Amino acid sequence: MMLYKLIDHTADLGIEVTGLTKKDLFTKAALSLMDIVVERKGTPVGVKEKALSVEGSDPADLLINFLREILYLVNGEALIVEECDIQECSTQRLVAKLRVEPYNKEKDSIKMELKAVTYHGLAVEKTKKGWKARVIFDV
Repeated sequence: MMLYKLIDHTADLGIEVTGLTKKDLFTKAALSLMDIVVERKGTPVGVKEKALSVEGSDPADLLINFLREILYLVNGEALIVEECDIQECSTQRLVAKLRVEPYNKEKDSIKMELKAVTYHGLAVEKTKKGWKARVIFDV
């Protein structure tokens, strides 16, 4: 199953993500970010749970803030998100339980370094088939 579609964008990288529900959309966006950044080899070891709560002024702002927290886990804490269970996802608040594993250079490798999640070209919308988002990352 394809989680996302890459968008051609000058000097940056964009994705389009779809989901049946808003929770599904946000989960796929987080896992897509991880897929872009890290290549996993081997079985996860040392997996632990991490609670994450973010707020935003609307669904688009909420998605940006959520993905920024996910990116911080990778860049700031050297943690790889294995699973994402979104427990609450309203218009302005998201609560998730993540299963994370420490980055291990023996079995993991960085595919692409993302510097930031940007507001440029950001879109989150409800469609007839569910939800759709477009996000641009600064590389």
